[in-house]
Amino acid sequence: MKLVVLDRDGVINHDSDAFIKSPAEWQAIDGSLAAIAALNRAGYTVVVASNQSGLGRGLFDPSALDAIHAKMQQQLQAVGGWLDGIFYCPHAPEDGCACRKPQTGLFMQIKQQFSVVKPVWAVGDSLRDLQAAQKAGAKPVLVRTGKGEKTWQALPTNPRLCHTPVYQNLAAFVAHLLSTEI
Repeated sequence: MKLVVLDRDGVINHDSDAFIKSPAEWQAIDGSLAAIAALNRAGYTVVVASNQSGLGRGLFDPSALDAIHAKMQQQLQAVGGWLDGIFYCPHAPEDGCACRKPQTGLFMQIKQQFSVVKPVWAVGDSLRDLQAAQKAGAKPVLVRTGKGEKTWQALPTNPRLCHTPVYQNLAAFVAHLLSTEI
C-alpha cells in the first residue's frame, strides 16, 4: 500500500493562530486539493492526521469539526479527489494524551486501520508533525506553508530532523513524489 499522511492546517488549508473553528474559516491552500487528487489517481491512500485542540479548549464542538471536514471532502470531490480517512486528536495540550502530535497515537491508529507495516510519507508544517512521523517510522516531509517557514528555520538545530526534505507546498511535494516513482 502506498500511503501519505497529511497534517491538515497549514498543509491542506490555511492555518490560523485563532484556530479554524467553522467551515467559513476553512480555506484550501492553492494547489493542495489538486495535489491530493493526483495522489488518489496515482493509487495512493491519503489520510489526515491532525491535532484539533480547539475541541479540548472548547472553541468549537464536534459538529463544527464534522462540518469543516465535510467542506474539505466536498471541495476535494469537486477536483476528483478524496481522503481515505481523517484522524484527529481532540485533546488540549495539557491533557497529556498519546494521540496529540508529537506523540504517535494518530499514526498507530492509521497503521492499525490500514494494516501498514512499511514506512509511509508524512507531510507537515510543524516540528511536532515531523517528530511524530519520525517516531512512528514514517518518512517526514516539511512544507513551507502554514508554520513551515518558521519550522524550516529551526531544522538545522534539530540533528534528528535536519535532513528532512523540504518543499514549498503540498503540490510541490506531490509533483516531486509522482515524478520520481518507479
